[in-house]
Amino acid sequence: MRQVIYPRVVRTPLVRMALHVASGLVVLGAVTVGIYVSYLYYAFPRTDDAYVHANIVGIAPHVSGPITELVVQDNQFVRHGQLLFVVDPRPYRSAVDKAEADLSLTELEIRALDNSIRAANARQAQLQADVAYDQQYLGRILPLLSRHFITENDVFNARTRLEAAEAAVTSARSEVAKAQNELGQVGRINARRKSAQAFLYDANLNVEYCYVRAPFDAYVTNLNTAVGQYANEGKEVLSLVDDRTWYVLANFRENFLAHIRPQMRAEIYLLSYPNKRFHGHVQGIGWALYQENGASVQGLPQVEETLNWVRLSHRFPVRIVLDDRDPEFPFRMGTTAVVTIKGNR
Repeated sequence: MRQVIYPRVVRTPLVRMALHVASGLVVLGAVTVGIYVSYLYYAFPRTDDAYVHANIVGIAPHVSGPITELVVQDNQFVRHGQLLFVVDPRPYRSAVDKAEADLSLTELEIRALDNSIRAANARQAQLQADVAYDQQYLGRILPLLSRHFITENDVFNARTRLEAAEAAVTSARSEVAKAQNELGQVGRINARRKSAQAFLYDANLNVEYCYVRAPFDAYVTNLNTAVGQYANEGKEVLSLVDDRTWYVLANFRENFLAHIRPQMRAEIYLLSYPNKRFHGHVQGIGWALYQENGASVQGLPQVEETLNWVRLSHRFPVRIVLDDRDPEFPFRMGTTAVVTIKGNR
């Protein structure tokens, strides 16, 4: 058998120094990479525990009655002011007619009283003019009696006419006072008129309420009704997903919160559009959190823990408003998102 002889490696001081330097560089590089990775980890917090949200508003009529017209379909997009459905307006229109009639009767009564006062005042003025004329006439003929140009019977007739005119004036004053007394109860009559006006306003408002319209741009959801279904006042008929503002609730671990501030930029990727990048900004960080698993308490958000045998840092909801919209990539509530905080805007 041939003997293999390997060359002997001679490690000179220079070689040993080079090896030490190389080892040190490797360790330094590993530490540097670790520090850099740790910096990125905290400088740009990231989570995939995030979901798209929007405000959902239940739509309920202000009046009760059967639905006579259903204009929209489930999942349909509607514009602000667009008609959604109609509650039978006929009984409410009848109430408008009655309220208009009551108001007209009240106005007629007020005008009749006013006209009676005007007529009584006019009659009183005419009678006072007659009294003044009769007084002047009597004053002119009295000197003629002593000169025998007239008879005592003429004077008697003139005095009789004057007394009758004065009595008529007294009667007219009583009529004016009576009419003014009836109209003088202004508070009662005005209260009746205001009440009739209020009933008419409410009746017209109820007719308007029969036509239920979208309060904002939205998507129809949870539509479980049909024409003929009785709609109750205050009971939801459908829901609207508010399309004006979309946001992401991203649950970040509490050790990330020191690196997150309102107005910081954020990048969002949605599971439904994995190749599309969206931009947003931090609106705020939750101030309270229910610490035990289970239902929310007093409205506090509750985030389920994934492990119960290890003490984990809690996750707080961070609200991130989506800034850019693309009609080709519509948002849907509940979509899973991946969020990275990118620093100040």
